Amino acid sequence: MKVAIYARVSSERQDIDLSISAQLKALREYASRNDHTVVKEYIDEAESGRSIDRPGFKQMITTARQKNPPFEAILVWKLSRFARNREDSIIYKSLLRKQGIQVISINEPLEDTPSGRLLEGIIEVIDEFYSANLSQDVVRGMRENASRGFYTGGHTPYGYRRVKVRDRDTERSKLEPDPVTAPVVERIFRECLSGQGLKEIAKGLNRDGLTTRTGKKWGTTSVHNVLRNEAYAGVLVWDRRRKRRISASDGLPPVRVEDAWPAIVDRDTFD
Repeated sequence: MKVAIYARVSSERQDIDLSISAQLKALREYASRNDHTVVKEYIDEAESGRSIDRPGFKQMITTARQKNPPFEAILVWKLSRFARNREDSIIYKSLLRKQGIQVISINEPLEDTPSGRLLEGIIEVIDEFYSANLSQDVVRGMRENASRGFYTGGHTPYGYRRVKVRDRDTERSKLEPDPVTAPVVERIFRECLSGQGLKEIAKGLNRDGLTTRTGKKWGTTSVHNVLRNEAYAGVLVWDRRRKRRISASDGLPPVRVEDAWPAIVDRDTFD
């Protein structure tokens, strides 16, 4: 049977011991033992299973919806790798079944029978419950870390670099100015104060061969983002609700910490 492989690790820390490489190795070995031919491999790294807005997942579903899909089954490490949201799981498995494609969990062998589908539903409900509760614990922990001035993740702001600091028996992250890129941030604020517009500032940076955090050319948007980011004044602002829906943070104000790390520009310059 021709199969596709789908591997995912979450953006949350509970999946740190379930690496993509470990999943792929186990899935390939399962396919080999069962005389399956792996024709496609789809991977999502640091993507939450509660959302179907995952590049690898979307590509896999798009391929599966073709008139003649190239695979007859999708192998996953566990059902939670496919989706942690019961609603999404029902919708997309139903869509796949209409295409003659089954989802096979190599660690949760289930028969395609009424009792098998019942057991599958129970497993998915438990996964969803576990994920929701764990997310609340993660958010509480991240809020606590943020309130103490530790950097809780995400992209490091251009101009800074992460450094590890000891916090009792744990290593956590703080930010410090990057000696290479911090002067570029200072330049952007300085030129803005001198009356230069966003377009003019970006043009000058590009002319001097300077690039953004992602290695791209500067534009008005990227310059504006620097000028509006309070991190450069040493302020940490953390609000997980901006990134995704988590009920644990509902009703709670954003965490705001002044002097969380060394500022690149002073408050008057930022304002």
